[in-house]
Amino acid sequence: MVRVILIGYMGAGKTTVGRALAHELGVPFYDLDWYIESRMRKKVPQIFAERGEEGFRKIEHNMLHEVAEFENVVMSCGGGTPCFFDNMEYMNQQAETVYLKASPEVLYEHLKMGRTERPLIKGKEHGELLQFIANQLAERELFYNQARHILDVNLMNNYEKIHISVARLRELLKL
Repeated sequence: MVRVILIGYMGAGKTTVGRALAHELGVPFYDLDWYIESRMRKKVPQIFAERGEEGFRKIEHNMLHEVAEFENVVMSCGGGTPCFFDNMEYMNQQAETVYLKASPEVLYEHLKMGRTERPLIKGKEHGELLQFIANQLAERELFYNQARHILDVNLMNNYEKIHISVARLRELLKL
């Protein structure tokens, strides 16, 4: 049975790597935010606006417990998922967890190019955004570093390098 959960800061490439890994392994891929959106029939920013971060995190926790029970699955989590409740401990019990690690500068570059609306960084300008990422990453790494595996994704900036990262991940997980 294959059960892999990818964690890391927003913009680290969890969805991109997760989708590619699942494709190579021939198993389903779930992005936890997308799963929440399909189950709640609302976009994450709308859930944040209506229920606040605390309300969203409760929903996220419950949906994590649903998806992490699936067999033969690759899942990516939102950047904050490991940092709330007992989520990180639970993920380590259920799956091979992998922290996709990137520097604040690389994350900033990925996020400024991103097409996804992200409630926590909405409206932040260059210097403010980079500082926000650095500060939040420093807080969250306490949780991220609890993953069973760590994969450096600082150089993952094109499709060829994504495939190299997936190959390194498969080697790391012995898949």
